[in-house]
Amino acid sequence: MTQNTEPAWQFQHSVDCTATRQFAWDYWTNIANWVDPPASFRLDGPFDVGSRLTTSLSGQTFHSVIRDVIADREAIIEMQLLDAILSFHWTFEDLPEGRTRITQRLVLSGPNAKSFVPQASVLEKTAPKGMKKLVVAIERAQQTNGDE
Repeated sequence: MTQNTEPAWQFQHSVDCTATRQFAWDYWTNIANWVDPPASFRLDGPFDVGSRLTTSLSGQTFHSVIRDVIADREAIIEMQLLDAILSFHWTFEDLPEGRTRITQRLVLSGPNAKSFVPQASVLEKTAPKGMKKLVVAIERAQQTNGDE
């Protein structure tokens, strides 16, 4: 499965959050919190290795698998494309004062990956906006729960 070739495309973005790493992780791994209209998400089990994630968007359905989880710290979700894989590697790092840095690294690889670069590169604009929305939602949830 490991390839010796460079990815066809990759992108990384980080955001800082005032919530603790544990709170941010717990919020993010609860698929019910993945509100990103018009997309909808369904997970076929717990947020753990091997669980399948279905993303529905504008008449299209995408299938992903959780490939790796380091509890409370990081996860890799791989979306299967036609002879290519789009990998979403999320990390949650402790920062001083109970804050968290959330990083998402996207990697497009596989024999047919180059054909998906135009679509994947759109994520360079949408991922940072989505991550900012995620931070706002996490911080709002933490305030609602009374966790300081």
